[in-house]
This record gives sequence, C-alpha cells and structure tokens, in this order.
Amino acid sequence: VQLQASGGGLVQAGGSLRLSCAASGRIFSINHMGWYRQAPGKQRELVARITNTGFTNYADSVKGRFTISGDNVRNTVYLQMNSLKPEDTGVYYCNRFQSGIDYWGKGTLVTVSS
Repeated sequence: VQLQASGGGLVQAGGSLRLSCAASGRIFSINHMGWYRQAPGKQRELVARITNTGFTNYADSVKGRFTISGDNVRNTVYLQMNSLKPEDTGVYYCNRFQSGIDYWGKGTLVTVSS
C-alpha cells in the first residue's frame, strides 16, 4: 500500500489548509485512514481518523476546527483544517490501517505562523 499526501504549507494563524492522502496498491475495503502529526521535540500523535463506515474521532485539541472526510471510491482521505494555531505546526503523516498493518505516507509539513 502506498500513501501519497499533499496540501501542507505555510499559513498564518487563523487560516486554513486542506490535506489530502490517496491510497493505492493492495487496498482492502475494511480500513481506517487518518492523520497523525509530530511537532519538534514531541511524539507523534493522532489528529483525526475515519473508518470505511464513516466513523470519525479527533484529538481534543482539534475538535471543532478540523474535519476529516473520506472518499471510498478514490481511497482518499481529506483533512480540512480551519482556525489554525501555531501549536498545530508539525509534520503531518497520513496513515492507513488494514489487515492488522499500519501503513504510513511521507510527512507533509504544516507551519502556522503567529
């Protein structure tokens, strides 16, 4: 399974960004996809996740600001990030979990300036 992420960049506080991640390869319909992030000097943490049935969960720090959605036909997950804060800065990693295996994309850098 390969994951291709896009959409990171530099934005001012209060701004918005949209991340996309497309999965390809040996795809199974039962899966979770989501985004994790890692800030400098910190551990990687879950940001948001969505199952193939549409169930979502979010980190408390992003609830009400970020929205994750998925397209099962295109095997793509999106993360709409609004009202961004400097503490949202980090490398964002796309993740897909299927058949007991975690797959990771290359990270995309999100920088929020104050």
